[in-house]
Amino acid sequence: MFPLPARPAPHRSRGFTLIELMLVVGLLGVLTAIALPMYQSHRERIRQTQAIQDIVVLQALIQDHRLDRGQYPETLAEVGNAGRVDPWGHPYVYQELASAPGKGKARKDRKLNPLNSDFDLYSLGKDGASKTQLTNKESLDDIVRANDGAYVGLAADYTR
Repeated sequence: MFPLPARPAPHRSRGFTLIELMLVVGLLGVLTAIALPMYQSHRERIRQTQAIQDIVVLQALIQDHRLDRGQYPETLAEVGNAGRVDPWGHPYVYQELASAPGKGKARKDRKLNPLNSDFDLYSLGKDGASKTQLTNKESLDDIVRANDGAYVGLAADYTR
């Protein structure tokens, strides 16, 4: 019989095995699942802060208009901000209240008391929807002006 030729020893590849790759992909998935909600929450707080700053600026422009002309503007266009949108892409809502009869158009707290006596100015928030009373679910994410400008912030945080 003829001797069989000797085979070289099997060569082990230096790459990753399928199990190692699956573990790495799984670990990246877990890290992403943890980090993504934190990042989105941070971005939402930034948007809320931007809306608060915008409302403070608009409030100052509206009050300057009243000092100059003796009355509040009828629209934001009169103070040069007709197309201004909040960080979620919705237009800011302005309602002049000083000359309006009754309290029907005014935003209201949980006891149905008007938030402001001069004008309402608010952002519709993330959901883009709002109701007159702040305690409605659709209004909790709104950024509102209350107490005639003494409070500007998230409707859910407003307590009277």
